[in-house]
Amino acid sequence: MNKLVQNADEAVRDIPDGATLALGGFGLCGIPENSIAALVRKGIKNLTCISNNAGVDGFGIGLMLEKRQVKKMISSYVGENKLFETLLLSGELEVELTPQGTLAEKLRAGGAGIPAFYTPTGFGTLIAEGKETKEFDGRMYVLELSLTADFAIVKAWRGDTMGNLVFRKTARNFNPMCATAGKITIAEVEELVPAGTFDPDQVHLPGVYVQRIFQGKNYEKRIERRMVSS
Repeated sequence: MNKLVQNADEAVRDIPDGATLALGGFGLCGIPENSIAALVRKGIKNLTCISNNAGVDGFGIGLMLEKRQVKKMISSYVGENKLFETLLLSGELEVELTPQGTLAEKLRAGGAGIPAFYTPTGFGTLIAEGKETKEFDGRMYVLELSLTADFAIVKAWRGDTMGNLVFRKTARNFNPMCATAGKITIAEVEELVPAGTFDPDQVHLPGVYVQRIFQGKNYEKRIERRMVSS
């Protein structure tokens, strides 16, 4: 199976209006910059985006929000995007806030074919409203439904032509779970190498989860919030 595509535009060519996307990355670390730019150029609308963050103003998913391409965000931390706040308060954007660990497990479970799971996180809060709860060993748990996506779009440090991926440091936090949860997974990589280059023990995500792969370019790798000490 030939998984190689030339660029981001080819990789996202058949993503339709109304699709559900799982986008990897943690903050602005490890986000699929090239693919997001291609989605903006493509101009598709009414997307549901599953992502830990919502980008920032003018970068990442923030670019899609500017073009009003996203109808719903399923996210954990969204506090770095003023436009996100404006769209939420105006009712233009539907938002499903999810505790960070729960979001990671929703994606992991969805990728593993597990439809739902119980977690103590969120019990007794707004998160649990309308959800089934159950007691186990004297502690209350909330039933959470898993997440899957029509397309998963991830970014890795290195990848081979069979789709085996290696992530770098913090970029590993959400990218692997997003990749497993997608029916079709698109991977952009900083370095594309021949199959057989990696020792199997080096592989963070097996190529069986990846349907399309390409080598990206011109990565900005912005810092979400720069902190300096005096």
